[in-house]
Amino acid sequence: MRQYLSYLKGDNVIWIITLLMLMFSLVSVYSFVPILVKIEGGTPFKYLSKHAVYVILGFLVMFWLHKRDPKYIGQFSKFGYVVAIGLLIFTLFFGAKVNDAGRWIRIPFVGLTFQSSDFAKLALIIYISKLLSIKKDVLNSWSKGFWPVFLPVLIIFLLIVKDNFSTAALLLLICLVIMFIGKVPISKLMIVGAAVITLAFLAVLAHKALPDLNLLPRYQTWENRIFNKIENPDDVMSNSQSMNAELAIHNGSLLGQGVGDGKLKEDIPEAYADFYFASFVEEFGLVSALFLVLLYMILLYRIIRIALRSEKLFETYVCLGIGILILTQASINMLVCTGVFPVTGQNMPLLAMGGSALIMTCVAIGVVQSIAKTQNVEVKEETINTLAQV
Repeated sequence: MRQYLSYLKGDNVIWIITLLMLMFSLVSVYSFVPILVKIEGGTPFKYLSKHAVYVILGFLVMFWLHKRDPKYIGQFSKFGYVVAIGLLIFTLFFGAKVNDAGRWIRIPFVGLTFQSSDFAKLALIIYISKLLSIKKDVLNSWSKGFWPVFLPVLIIFLLIVKDNFSTAALLLLICLVIMFIGKVPISKLMIVGAAVITLAFLAVLAHKALPDLNLLPRYQTWENRIFNKIENPDDVMSNSQSMNAELAIHNGSLLGQGVGDGKLKEDIPEAYADFYFASFVEEFGLVSALFLVLLYMILLYRIIRIALRSEKLFETYVCLGIGILILTQASINMLVCTGVFPVTGQNMPLLAMGGSALIMTCVAIGVVQSIAKTQNVEVKEETINTLAQV
């Protein structure tokens, strides 16, 4: 293991956790796709092969990125943000629809799809981290500091929210947290938060008053998910996905049913993605689920450690944003499967089947590792200089 890790620079613990999860995802995806086979046809091996391609691509991108100097990531942050806007606009008008939501770009000739919001999430986190580091001395000013940082967040939010409210809301919240960490005055954040809530309320009123305009095409879906969970928690027809997920967790007990022996995964839509945690607990049990939570917590701790060791604000903000994003996505998936949250479209980072989400998580880890690698080099140089002086 030590021999292989010598080719991977940065934080060894993060490498081990990431590679373990990627390898395990091959096993779990192969086991969790019966519902997909039932709906779309094909064989489990077909979906395993497709997922394996994404795993290999994700690792290669992560490996390539971790060799780069973090300063180049900051220099290209604006370009990445502009590309994200272009992809979101293209998706808005020409996106492929799945479950009545046009979130995907279909890649010609290869039959693969790419969710533009996955790219936009990381691009935005990197871009506002760069802006916060540049504007650190003028954040008290609305015109010179706050709006130049917040407007990019608002633009991405508005482009995503129409078809993917949960992702847009999650990204907005994470960006506000990063801005808080970046010492944006809390009074300004509270004012903007109140304004966003007010505008959302007005948008809902406008949608209800003028239904022919279809301002919020997925509003009925959002409303059903929230109110069915609150008002009719025991209604089997309204909450079948959540109830099957909870039953799967119950069936898993302490040690699980065994690999491939889960039964309820065959009746849970997105058992390999949005309801990954329920399928995982059914087959691997509560003990393994606690170990999985521990792995995510260790991953977050190591990323925070890298963030706090950095002397550059941009690197600190980027690492913290990526760590919060990964842990929040994993937490929401668990909370949805356990019935705490209404159904949303957040899958398990590094584990669930999904091309763009998996690849962009690998890109994010690659960015963190590039920062960690630079820190390790600096520590070695300081050690050598100290020994030379002695």
